[in-house]
Amino acid sequence: MRSHYCGVLSTANIDETVTICGWVDRRRDHGGVIFLDMRDRDGIVQVVFDPDTEEHFERADRVRSEYVLKITGRVRARGEGTVNPAMATGEIEILGKELEILNTAATPPFQLDEHTAVGEEVRLRYRYMDLRRQEMQDKLIKRSKITSAIRNFLDSEGFLDIETPILTRATPEGARDYLVPSRTHPRQFFALPQSPQLFKQLLMVSGFDRYYQVAKCFRDEDLRADRQPEFTQIDIETSFLGEEEIMAITERMVRELFKSTLDVDLPEFPHMPYSEAMERYGSDKPDLRIDMELVSVDDLMQQVDFKVFRGPADDEAGRVAALKVPGGAKISRKEIDDYTKYVSIFGAKGLAWIKVNDLAAGVEGLQAPILKFMPDEVVMEMMERLGAADGDIIFFGADKANVVNEAIGALRIKVAEDLGLVREGWAPLWVVDFPMFEDDGNSGLTPLHHPFTAPSCSVEELEANPAGALSRAYDMVLNGCELGGGSVRIHEREMQQAVFRILEISDEEANEKFGFLLQALQYGAPPHGGLAFGLDRMVMLMTDSASIRDVIAFPKTQTAACVMTDAPGEVNAQQLRELNIRLRQKAEGEGA
Repeated sequence: MRSHYCGVLSTANIDETVTICGWVDRRRDHGGVIFLDMRDRDGIVQVVFDPDTEEHFERADRVRSEYVLKITGRVRARGEGTVNPAMATGEIEILGKELEILNTAATPPFQLDEHTAVGEEVRLRYRYMDLRRQEMQDKLIKRSKITSAIRNFLDSEGFLDIETPILTRATPEGARDYLVPSRTHPRQFFALPQSPQLFKQLLMVSGFDRYYQVAKCFRDEDLRADRQPEFTQIDIETSFLGEEEIMAITERMVRELFKSTLDVDLPEFPHMPYSEAMERYGSDKPDLRIDMELVSVDDLMQQVDFKVFRGPADDEAGRVAALKVPGGAKISRKEIDDYTKYVSIFGAKGLAWIKVNDLAAGVEGLQAPILKFMPDEVVMEMMERLGAADGDIIFFGADKANVVNEAIGALRIKVAEDLGLVREGWAPLWVVDFPMFEDDGNSGLTPLHHPFTAPSCSVEELEANPAGALSRAYDMVLNGCELGGGSVRIHEREMQQAVFRILEISDEEANEKFGFLLQALQYGAPPHGGLAFGLDRMVMLMTDSASIRDVIAFPKTQTAACVMTDAPGEVNAQQLRELNIRLRQKAEGEGA
């Protein structure tokens, strides 16, 4: 139907007769000459109709915004003074000769120009309209190019694209499963995969030593800006490679991806142990574009009588950390109160602070309600440790170490964003040497990643000190976001059973849930490991989007609903009977 896309026409096409198809982005009538801005996925081009083509001029006069048209005309240079440098096609226009209305359009629910601010729910309800906007077109085109570049790299490295099942059984992977009732197996359920974890390990046992998949995954969890109930990950697994080799391949993949799609040369990827990341940044995905760091002052606070600081300082599970904010003394008391409310989200009970007005004057040059509770020599030693200078403010966190890390780590990012202390550019790193387990809050242990991650010790050492064991896991972090994470897997049955024992998973439960994996490990499972990248999050970063909902064609809302299709929805009684399901009647006064 067409000879060219709208956005590809240029001065090289002058005097050519072309046919374009697309939507009317804008219509203007200038003294008997009609201008139509025609839009398709590649951009916009201006078409001019004058009264000389009477029949087609009359049609052009009838068209309105979002009509679908087919236009044939001659490309010509724009007249002097009418060139539009803001448009890729701004040096040319099409003199229209023929116009065919392929379809009319109702008045759009909102204006599609890029400057229009529309509520997200309206955008999602009319997503097919929202996706016509150039900004959204550009993002999904970029997503396609990113996916293609990743596929091309992995294909060239000998990885095989192999699909794994969507309907599988429930396995504990950290979030709730989406369950699918089976009609042919009454009272039994499939689960949608949270990841292809077990199947990709089984592919390694099968001898497919390099696997990848652009995999759909599902998690029934509370949503955030960078979470969706269904999401896409680049899933990679390989045999006979250790963690350093796996990190080297995937780092090279990401470097080539950024170069080919953004023309960006990423800097060095430093390797940072988990313990160091938590100590310095309060996060296992630190944003290295921010120079501020958390500094432990527990030893100094053990010398004070101020219980708010002394208690956590004396507690083995506690921490007192200081965060120096350069130039932060200008922060008002109201803003400090707002930051105090902010850290309370993460469990902090308060936010102590000291403003440095004149360090040369000693304690007299400092300003803070807490100074009266601390000896002068402790305060000044703390200023020296922190490298404090006039105009700084210092925030303090004192609580259990996990609360301090989470609260002050989050405060570090928020203050940096508020004060413009985040450098431009890209700051990648690898976080390594994760703990194998973490406290589950009930005097037990739970995997920090998943129960198939290999420890960096023997079975005997693991069982002797599980809380102190490190795993062979690694996360790639970019600008404070986890791009991907992975590990070397357990490939020996004895080690897998030891991990299950530590997690208090009985032999009966292990065989019920993972019997097929345990059985497979008996038949010559090779050493293997892998990594999974969150494609949605990666595209979000690479397109500078605020949310992954902006880089998914048809995303869900933060309540895991689709307002466009009204999903989820009710099903009829016959379908429920076929599935052997009876809905419980809602009690009077009970919420939805």
